[in-house]
Amino acid sequence: MTKTQQVHEILKRVKKVEVKTRKPVASLISGNYRSIFKGRGIEFSEVREYVPGDDVRAIDWNVTARFSTPYVKECTEERDLNVYVVFDVSASNRFGSQKSKMEVGHEIAASLMLAAVRNNDNIGLCLFTDKVEKFIKPAKGRRHALRLLRELIYHDPSSKKTDIKAALAYLNRLVRKRSVIFVVSDCISNDFEKPLKSLSKRHDLTLINLSDAHEEELPDLGYMFIEDAETGEQAIVDTSDKAFREAYSKRVKSAKEELHRKARTHSVGMINVRTDEPFHAPLRRFFSMQEKRAVR
Repeated sequence: MTKTQQVHEILKRVKKVEVKTRKPVASLISGNYRSIFKGRGIEFSEVREYVPGDDVRAIDWNVTARFSTPYVKECTEERDLNVYVVFDVSASNRFGSQKSKMEVGHEIAASLMLAAVRNNDNIGLCLFTDKVEKFIKPAKGRRHALRLLRELIYHDPSSKKTDIKAALAYLNRLVRKRSVIFVVSDCISNDFEKPLKSLSKRHDLTLINLSDAHEEELPDLGYMFIEDAETGEQAIVDTSDKAFREAYSKRVKSAKEELHRKARTHSVGMINVRTDEPFHAPLRRFFSMQEKRAVR
């Protein structure tokens, strides 16, 4: 294949992903995704005394209690919201019984990028394995978003392994301005709670956890030869052994529950997406819940 043919093939695939995600973007994120995050796209300016007609949700109860008269928070719109898609390109994400976790992740990333374009926000990209392999600073516009999508889809990782801790620590050092950060990964990694906690204090952080049905419950197929995509470790297991299958499922469930616990503890958003389900359904549920919390 010539260089020109390769470029055409890349553009064709990117266009296919863009078209496929256009409808979900319009239906579940369109126009209001900015307002559902903790920052709501605004910056605190000052407090002033309450006047009839002010939104009661803006009352600053601490100041009100101090002066025994209602005070409200004055805020100004933050014009340049930065949205980062932090994507796990390690080998384990290439697994999928029907569709790979990587493919589903590409569609999710495209949806988030195009939603940011619609809201005239800056979009940045971070690709990682057991290290940060590529970081592209946020910028505006559809052309920039499509460039990020091309980089994502055709990136050739230099490592097979995963270390979410390294990626989050990198962002914690580099990203100073309050931003919206989506981490797209199967979350098969060593413990990363410490940088998760630190990053969530400054930014609106959401984990999008990709999984496959056959990772959660092993099928009864007798003896199987398996290989760890990241370490190369090999083994033969007897999937017809019910006790083995139950122990495996229990271990996977326990790991997922622990991940959810850590996310809740540090006010991190959590979206679970399986490869055998439409990706926009769990995203819709998440955004709907966040929107309800934002208007309380």
